[in-house]
Amino acid sequence: MIRSIVQHSDGAVRDDIAPAEWSAARAAPGNTLWIDLMPANGEEAEVERHLLEQFGFHPLAVEDALRQTHVPKLDDWREYIYLVLNAVTFDRVARKIKLHELDVFVGPNYLVTHHNHPIASLDAVWQSVDRGGPRLAHGTDYVLYQVIDALVAEYMPIVDELDDWIDEVEGEIFKSPTPKTLARIIRQKRRLVSLRRSLSALREVLNKLARDDYAVIDANDRVYFRDVYDHTVRLYDIVESMRDLVTGSLDTYLSVNANRTNEIMKTLTIVNAIFLPISFLAGFFGMNFFADSFAVQSTSNWGWLLAPVVASILGLPAAMYYWMRRKRWM
Repeated sequence: MIRSIVQHSDGAVRDDIAPAEWSAARAAPGNTLWIDLMPANGEEAEVERHLLEQFGFHPLAVEDALRQTHVPKLDDWREYIYLVLNAVTFDRVARKIKLHELDVFVGPNYLVTHHNHPIASLDAVWQSVDRGGPRLAHGTDYVLYQVIDALVAEYMPIVDELDDWIDEVEGEIFKSPTPKTLARIIRQKRRLVSLRRSLSALREVLNKLARDDYAVIDANDRVYFRDVYDHTVRLYDIVESMRDLVTGSLDTYLSVNANRTNEIMKTLTIVNAIFLPISFLAGFFGMNFFADSFAVQSTSNWGWLLAPVVASILGLPAAMYYWMRRKRWM
């Protein structure tokens, strides 16, 4: 899908401009052009040709845009800047976070965006411009701010949902932890690491836009990027604290499991200790090293031992149980 929109110097907005008209629309004084590229299978070569021939972007920048393997970054090519941004989506059924790369070329009076997947926040900005909003009239750097602000805004609902999930897992740890709980904690930690990596790089990009000098960024518009930078810093701090909470949840899970294991081992040890004297007595008096058995029907003189042996077998466990209770081992 290739879509385009241009705002003329008189404020009129025209969309779906043919690629053959892009150069003329960009060259006309007072025009502001926005091209959005989302190539389908087999259209990559056409997109590459447009980027190289219509706009004259450097082949290295075009190659980076088509590879889709970068974290957020900013490259200054003097006549234009090239940015890599990440749009985030959350699959609530599979509980997976997906990061979609958005490549942006920003020139003096044009903006070119490239992505392989639909991005809802980008579409929202596009629709606002298409309805005749004043965003293009404010310049391409202002449109870039609107796009980045919409992308950053998508992070907050996801962070809130992950925070609720952490509370849910913490309650599960103390009620009925299972190996599935451990797997959920590990997956959550990976999600937060992915978010942290993306926000960290995006924070650096916004810091450059808010402080450094670029030919295509108006000095008066840096305040907008500084505002989004502050939002990103807060999001990064929240994600970092959540990552600490997940690490604490993992430690708590291991501690709870260790305590449960200790309780089980203590119970088994007490049972073994109680039955130990019984086993000893049964084994000792079951041996026939006095020629005859110690059975009550025996005609030997050892039959009188049956009563104390039975009393010991019944009394020793009770005595040991009472003694362990006094020692508070149970």
